[in-house]
Amino acid sequence: MRKLLIGVTLVLTACAASAESQSLEPVLPIVNASLPDLGPAPELTNDTWLNVDSPLRLADLRGKVVAIDMWTFG
Repeated sequence: MRKLLIGVTLVLTACAASAESQSLEPVLPIVNASLPDLGPAPELTNDTWLNVDSPLRLADLRGKVVAIDMWTFG
């Protein structure tokens, strides 16, 4: 029984080592997508905001990750 356990352990170790050497992730090309620096973002000047107590300002959002979903009524 002990030899069987050692054999199974060796087989599993070999399979794990083989799986580590094969990368299943696609290799993506490196793209240099340099964008021009357009300076600081303009201040948010909207008067109407949904789901907030007061209008948002850039200074209040500094250092935070922000996703803005812009759409219009119509």
